Amino acid sequence: MINCRIPTGLIVSCQAPTDSPLHDPIVIAAMARTAINRGASGVRIDTPAHIAAVRKQISAPIIGIWKQQLPGCEIYITPRFEDARAIAASGADIIAVDATLRNRPAGGEDLKTLIAQIHSELGKLVMADVDTIEAAIAAAEAGADTVATTLFGYTAQTENLSPPGFDLLAEMVEKLKVPVICEGGISGPEMAKKALDLGAVAVVVGADITGIDVKVTAYKSLMGKEEGSSATDCLTDVTDVTDVTD
Repeated sequence: MINCRIPTGLIVSCQAPTDSPLHDPIVIAAMARTAINRGASGVRIDTPAHIAAVRKQISAPIIGIWKQQLPGCEIYITPRFEDARAIAASGADIIAVDATLRNRPAGGEDLKTLIAQIHSELGKLVMADVDTIEAAIAAAEAGADTVATTLFGYTAQTENLSPPGFDLLAEMVEKLKVPVICEGGISGPEMAKKALDLGAVAVVVGADITGIDVKVTAYKSLMGKEEGSSATDCLTDVTDVTDVTD
């Protein structure tokens, strides 16, 4: 029995690069708790360790994923049932899977089988991350409970397109009978509202809220290296002044 509903409104993706100080279960959990405290309806979290840490902090719905780079496999968001089982055991309420039409793991489950196993063996809802309308329709037909535009712009078929995929979103809302979620490329409240106006039941926002690494890099790429004193220079100056006054 599945005892969870698809979150509506704002969902915050709390993730960080693996080489970032933010990539720490305690920090990710703090992000998630802050998001929920400020009114988000749910969070999207990567890896069992991070999901477990977040579960201790919130009771709101967690969309769980586990990004896996597997040999000879193009898809990477929760590609196998064993990955889904691990994040479900860690506390995820909804399992998000890569539902693009790219090749799946050798010897693994096809999408329909994977979704059916998640439903029957784990008792979890499934969020299908897609890139095209063809993949969206196939995911809905395979039994996905909700379909999202997550991978629009991130596959070979859509690499020349930039998220958010509002046209794809509108087409999905028109053609699918399951709830549609907008994810990817949302960089402001106005864009999130537009997604809801187009018929999305929820909008997932990641980097624009939690992506400190991405944001600082973007600022620096446009601003360039500033001339003048650095933080170290300032510290040295203060030390020198203190020595003089003593």
